[in-house]
Amino acid sequence: MDSLESVAQQTGIAGVLWQELAVIPTQGGPVLHLLRSEYPLMPFTKGFGEIYFSEVLEDQIKAWKCHRSQTQLFAVPVGLLKVVLFDARQDSPSAGQVQEFLLGRPKHYGLLKIPPRIWYGFTALGGNALLCNCADLPHDPTESERRALDDPFIPYRFPIKPASSPRPDQ
Repeated sequence: MDSLESVAQQTGIAGVLWQELAVIPTQGGPVLHLLRSEYPLMPFTKGFGEIYFSEVLEDQIKAWKCHRSQTQLFAVPVGLLKVVLFDARQDSPSAGQVQEFLLGRPKHYGLLKIPPRIWYGFTALGGNALLCNCADLPHDPTESERRALDDPFIPYRFPIKPASSPRPDQ
């Protein structure tokens, strides 16, 4: 799909948008689009904060986090993530909804826009993954909130794989 024809799609949670991104085949490996000024998800209304990468090891879970003010754009250029969102906003038409997304290549390469006050967590599937997060505000530890993986406030449980037994030769 040509990136200029790509259209952001509303998902089941209010304010959460998905936009497919272009993967351009080239000799030696593909070029992966991330952001363009004309994308429907751009520009950020507050400006640009930062871009960072988060490596997620296979079968590891990073959850739960919620930003009070920050909007995030997630893309996964390497590997595959299951991203889970929970809308705890009492004033939202989708309050109480949980939604799962697969992000990564080759079939699920795109941008996921997560507005403020949405809880999220993610896990790598089938190998390590690399998450790219483009945020409208720089990191500020006082601006976000965390909850434990098994916090009953969030009505979702990631499947936990049992720790593998050590090999006899270890």
